[in-house]
Amino acid sequence: MNYRGSGMSVMEMSHRSAVYADIFAETKARMKAALSVPDTHEVLFLQGGASTQFSMVPLNLLPVGGSADYAVTGHFSGSASKEAAKFGAVHIAADTSEQKHTFIPAQRELNLDPNAAYFHYCANNTIYGTEWQYMPETGSVPLVCDMSSDILSRPVDVSKYGLIYAGAQKNMAPAGLTVVIVKKDLAGHERPETPLMLSYQRMIEKDSMFNTPPCWCIYILGLVLEWLEEQGGVAGMEQIKRERARRLYDFLDNSKVFTPNARPGSRSDMNVTFRTGDPALDKRRDAALGDVVHDLDAEVFIFHGVPPQILSDRR
Repeated sequence: MNYRGSGMSVMEMSHRSAVYADIFAETKARMKAALSVPDTHEVLFLQGGASTQFSMVPLNLLPVGGSADYAVTGHFSGSASKEAAKFGAVHIAADTSEQKHTFIPAQRELNLDPNAAYFHYCANNTIYGTEWQYMPETGSVPLVCDMSSDILSRPVDVSKYGLIYAGAQKNMAPAGLTVVIVKKDLAGHERPETPLMLSYQRMIEKDSMFNTPPCWCIYILGLVLEWLEEQGGVAGMEQIKRERARRLYDFLDNSKVFTPNARPGSRSDMNVTFRTGDPALDKRRDAALGDVVHDLDAEVFIFHGVPPQILSDRR
């Protein structure tokens, strides 16, 4: 109620005030430090969720008459490719839909266009439980990545990306904030029809404050980043999630009932998805939500909506 002696809570103060300016600057600095963002890139705090970036990316990076490469490895990358097709030619560099998105294509399986304006992929697929375990090599073609569900969970060489975007609600802050990290020399080439609020260059010039930003979400992001530093940063997060995921996959791989959806080598450490092989049973499980309550230390798992007699047969 009296943040830093201002007489106001964060929710009350003007985003133009000196007190909030400090909050904003500190959060931005922590974000840059967490991912070692180089000076060639700008950190933006935007609104509209990752889905707005499905439009913003092609409006800013896909020139009239140009083409962009998209790897479709799940729901969100598929949606992004369809949205981009409204603004120009989209070349599908990979599509795993026929295999029900159970794997991530290897580098040699990518059908890349050397003249593409950019290559877009989604690093982690929450629905299908797959995650890119490597950074695609695209030569001089800029990499654009949706990192909404695994950002801050592992180190990233930001210098090798043209643009990274992530909805904050998965790992960073409440819904309402989208973090964008864009290489500065890619901005300023937006298409003529680009709306004012969807210009990266405009947002860079105004330091994300062309209008009122999502102040509360930015404040919370700052708290999360401060906590992250105390846990050992993204390297610390990577160690924790890998060990937790390893133990969960070990259980699933040795179960007589459950089978991981993703193939080994493509499995996500962030979203572990699994099936029973029985569509009716899977439907009951999905309807239950809160599906899995697990105590990894005790290795006790409770699968809501699954008959106890079936669980008793598992190894």
